[in-house]
Amino acid sequence: MDPKQLLDPELINTYIIPWGIRLVLALAIFVIGRWLAKTLVRIARRLMGKAGLDAMLVSFLGHILYTVLLLVVIIAALDQLGVQTTSLIAVFGAAGLAIGLALKDSLSNFSSGVMLIIFRPFKVGDAIEAAGITGVVEEVRIFNTILRTGDNREIIVPNSHIYAGPITNLSARPTRRIDLVFGIGYEDDIRKAKQLIEAAFAADERILKDPSPSVSLAELADSSVNINARPWVNSGDYWAVRADLMERIKLSFDENGISIPYPQRDVHVHNAS
Repeated sequence: MDPKQLLDPELINTYIIPWGIRLVLALAIFVIGRWLAKTLVRIARRLMGKAGLDAMLVSFLGHILYTVLLLVVIIAALDQLGVQTTSLIAVFGAAGLAIGLALKDSLSNFSSGVMLIIFRPFKVGDAIEAAGITGVVEEVRIFNTILRTGDNREIIVPNSHIYAGPITNLSARPTRRIDLVFGIGYEDDIRKAKQLIEAAFAADERILKDPSPSVSLAELADSSVNINARPWVNSGDYWAVRADLMERIKLSFDENGISIPYPQRDVHVHNAS
């Protein structure tokens, strides 16, 4: 096209200016619409929070609401450009079906996320074991769940991996039992060892009186006599009390001559001659 033709007033008035206005309006619709979508989602989350809904449910519904509103904004912007949105929606529907078949794993993650929200095996802030990972739940999104490990790593786990396997909620109950096994030598005094363990329990105020802790003989193993030590603590104190007990009981055994044997085997050599 001759550059001079672009300066033709009729061409400018008929095509360039109307299309320029449409483009500007479409961009304005998209920018303002996206801002409104974010604002509406923020307001909706605040209202759901005031209504007492769980933080995990609020986050999940917020992501879905934002996706739907953004799709509406995109369709409105395309309509302003003159795109036949009715046909476009039909095309989107057909494409969505094809994409859904191709992205069945993503749909599985979505449906698993919905099930996690409905049945709520855990909530934000709970410590869980799922999909081979132990961590604190930070957020449940449309397709994945965000976990924070004890060493402050962020792990993104697909929802289907969590929902398809066993879920252990370490924070569901207010109290937990610590299961420890201490092995002593066959020549050591069992009664004395049990008394030392009970004294270690009594010295720690974090150990609960009800349910009461128990100390009992576990088994006569190959190289040691094993004693079960099972105190109850508040769930938040579990790891700290467990570590302190192991150290305190080991030092107490050392001070009182109670040995903790390691696996060993006696080998007898006979002279064939």
